Amino acid sequence: MISCVNVIYYSQKRIKAGELMKLKVILEPSDEGGYTVYAPSLPSCISEGDTKGEALANIREAIELYLEPTEDDHIPQDKAEVLELAL
Repeated sequence: MISCVNVIYYSQKRIKAGELMKLKVILEPSDEGGYTVYAPSLPSCISEGDTKGEALANIREAIELYLEPTEDDHIPQDKAEVLELAL
């Protein structure tokens, strides 16, 4: 049985108080036991856990790391504008 679960991602770097991001994740029982969970909208963002709760906690952490910006993601050209978008 496959479950589709909404995970509410709460960013510590939010623009406004209470701003949330909702992502759908797919939770599947693993053949070896436990659960595998992934976020279809975030390629390669996958995790697992022995229980549903552990798998969901692990995918939350994986999503946070996936979405965390790094300074060396892109070095803008001299005339480029750096902007932030709130989702």
